[in-house]
Order: sequence, then structure tokens, then C-alpha cells
Amino acid sequence: MMTAHPPIRKIDDYRWEIPKSYKPGMRVPGLIFATEEMMKSIRSDQAIEQVANVAHLPGIVRYSIAMPDIHWGYGFPIGGVAATDPKNGGVISPGGIGFDINCGVRLLRTDLREEQVRPRLRDLIGSLFTRVPCGVGVSGKIRIAGKETRKMLVRGARWAVEQGYGVAEDLEYTEASGVLEDADPDAVSERAYERGRDQLGTLGSGNHFLEVQVIDQILEPEIAERLELELGQITIMIHSGSRGFGYQVCDDYLHLMRQALGKYKISLPDQQLSCAPVNSPEGRRYLGAMRCAANYAWNNRQCLMSLTRDVFERCFGESWSSLGMRLIYDVAHNIAKFERYSVDGEERTLCIHRKGATRAFGPGAAELPEDYRDIGQPVIIPGDMGRNSYLAVGTAKAMTETFASSCHGAGRAMSRHASVRHARGRSIEKELEAKGIIVMGKGKKGIAEEQPAAYKDVNQVVDVVHQAGIIRKVVRMRPIGVIKG
Repeated sequence: MMTAHPPIRKIDDYRWEIPKSYKPGMRVPGLIFATEEMMKSIRSDQAIEQVANVAHLPGIVRYSIAMPDIHWGYGFPIGGVAATDPKNGGVISPGGIGFDINCGVRLLRTDLREEQVRPRLRDLIGSLFTRVPCGVGVSGKIRIAGKETRKMLVRGARWAVEQGYGVAEDLEYTEASGVLEDADPDAVSERAYERGRDQLGTLGSGNHFLEVQVIDQILEPEIAERLELELGQITIMIHSGSRGFGYQVCDDYLHLMRQALGKYKISLPDQQLSCAPVNSPEGRRYLGAMRCAANYAWNNRQCLMSLTRDVFERCFGESWSSLGMRLIYDVAHNIAKFERYSVDGEERTLCIHRKGATRAFGPGAAELPEDYRDIGQPVIIPGDMGRNSYLAVGTAKAMTETFASSCHGAGRAMSRHASVRHARGRSIEKELEAKGIIVMGKGKKGIAEEQPAAYKDVNQVVDVVHQAGIIRKVVRMRPIGVIKG
């Protein structure tokens, strides 16, 4: 049953708790990161019910968590985080990861300055739009099949580097080194293989983008200097995922998980949360397929970065390495991973579901590149194509408070249909060009759906997680050129 005003307790200026007593069957409370002003809109959205529904998952630990970019999604809200304990009946839920498995974002620095790029900006964005395939169902030029596909799904982004799409150093600055081990190509359907056959190195549609940006604020000078970032410098952000391959994997396993509910006597308030115990045959099979999709996505972003470097080389007449086009980091948004955390004074290996949320390891995490371990993991938070984005770092508090998780973006404030209605009679491209931002996309509808007004103000969203102490803002970047599907 839905209720318009769930009982929510204010913990402090940035945290709100949904008590376990709100719905029968909740195993843990809900925890929402937001300001009081944000909570007004959050209370009117179905996403708050989804936070409470996630709290019903068997084996869930501590809290069902929602980040300030929270909005309604499939099963989990977008911005949802949940940890389950496999040793205590913990489950894996495809709805807690999403259809676009390992949708994620990577950030490149360059040695270029805004004044060098401005005179060539239209040609640069036009070349990127021509060279980088984007749009619904669009194919790329990288075609693989048979044994080579299976090899790619197991080896992760190492495969792309071995094919000449980048260098080994790129892997060092990719979450999980660009590969989830124990991927199982046998757990993937033929339909998923078919859909993924020609989509490597393609951007896709929706909120996916490739953005040329300029750093306009330095918020942590010492960390920025370590990352070789300074005011006026050009950066590049690439946002894409596992394309039709990952979508099909999710779709296939949602059907299997619905059947598993009865088998394992799991009762949930929403079938979109269908799940199976992590250690069950169904759970292990889904994890094997999900890891294949995650590895596909890392290959995709690696190939997209290689195409981007090629365009910059042609436009500026220098090699990408002499242009300083080094990968700062690549983070996943929609993924489940096994990580160790202290729960009730005991170290446990937990299954962390991040659905529209970014990992935010604090200083000292062993998985981080050696030169990042004392500053924390880079956390990349895109905004919208009319405002700005952030690079931050994770904190020690994130490790204890949110299972090392942060928001992944601004979060939608308007549905896609509402966004199109809102754009009628306007040219979003001309409005952005008046602000000095060149935007190219496959169609006006897609650009209308992604207009700045469709999103929450990323500055307010990021300020919540910064003030709550789970990230530290390092630099702010504003867009000057964008390509969309």
C-alpha cells in the first residue's frame, strides 16, 4: 500500500531515516541523503517507497541507502545502495543493478587550454560526432564474434588494450582494473551475444554523452596538483555502458529471478526486486552473466576513449600522449561487487548493489592505484550539459557510512515525456550555444529529453554528499562541447 507521507526522521541537515516500522517486513531502516528542500520533492516521488521496499531484501545489512540524486527506477530507486551478506542468506537482485550494467563514466585530463580549443571547437565537436557512433541501436566499426567475444567478456578491458585501443596504464586507472573476474560467457543468452555483436565503441542514447569540458574551479588545490589539474584546463568525460548486451542480460535474468522467489520462499513487496540467494545456482549464474556485461562496458568505454584520442590527434596534429590525454579514472555506476566491511565489529564480505551510485573508496584502499591511495578514489559526478560536473575523492567516512558509495550524477527532476513537452517551441541547441556550449545529437527529441531543466542542480546534489563527509570536492568542470545519442 502506498502512503503520501511516510514517517521520516531527520537525523541531521543531510540525512533522513525511514524507520523499520514503516512497512511490515522491513529488515533494516532506510537512509536518505538530502537537504530539507530536496526532501519535499523526494516525498512526492515513488522512489521513497522503493527505498523502503529494498529494505525487505533477505540478508540486507545496516540500511537501504539512497543518494541525493534519487529518483524512481526499476526495483531499486536510481541512487540506491544496498549491501547483503551472502553468509546470512544475502541475495543478489538484478533490479539493484539495472538494465545498463556497468553504465559508468571516465574522465581524461589534457594539456590543452580553453583558449587553444575555442577556435577549433565546432570542428572538434563535429569530428567527435562523426567519428564516435551514437544513437539508439547504432552499430560501430568494431565487430567481434565467436571465441573472440567470449575472450573479451572474460578478459575485460585488457582485451581492448591488447587490440590496440589504449595502453596498459589505462587499466591501472580503471575501477577493478577494468575486469570482474569469474565472468561466465556460458551464462549469457544468444540474444545478448547478438545484440552486443556490433556495439563496442558506441556511445548509445539517453543520458549517455561525450563532453569536452574546462576546469573552472579548484576546490582542493593539493589534490588537484597531484592529479595534474588546473584552472582553464581541458578535460573530457565519457559516459556509456554495456549497451544492448547488458540490457539483454538483465532482461533474461529478471524472468529467472521471478521464478526463484517461490523456490526460496522469498516474499517481497515488489516483484521488480526479484532475487535469489548469492550462493544459489540462480544467483551464481546471474553473477557470471552480470560480470560479462560489466566487462563488455569497460571494453566499450576503453574503445570510446581510443576513438576520442584519435579525433584529438587529427584535430591538433599531435599524438594523444603529447597532448597529455591521460585517464584520471573510470568508475562504474550500475554494478554488484563483493567488498569487505566491518559490520557489528566483524569484517564481512558483502555483496554491494550500486544502482545509479558511484564507488567512493577512502584513503588506504588496497585496490586503488598506488599514487591515489593516500588521497582516496577519484569520484566522477556528471551534471547536465548546461551546468557543470565534479571530480571528487572518497573519504574514510564513506567506508563506514555508505559502503563506500556516493551519488553518480545530478539525478532527473523531470520525466523524458515532460522534458519533451517543456522544450516545445524552443531550440535547446541554440540556448546552449548562447552560453558557449556546442551540442550535437542524433535528433531534437533526444536533446530535449536531456535538457538542463530535466535534471536537479548538480551543485546542490554534490554539496549534500560533500557536507555529509562521504566525498571531498576537488575540481569543478563546465561543458563547452557535447555529443549526445
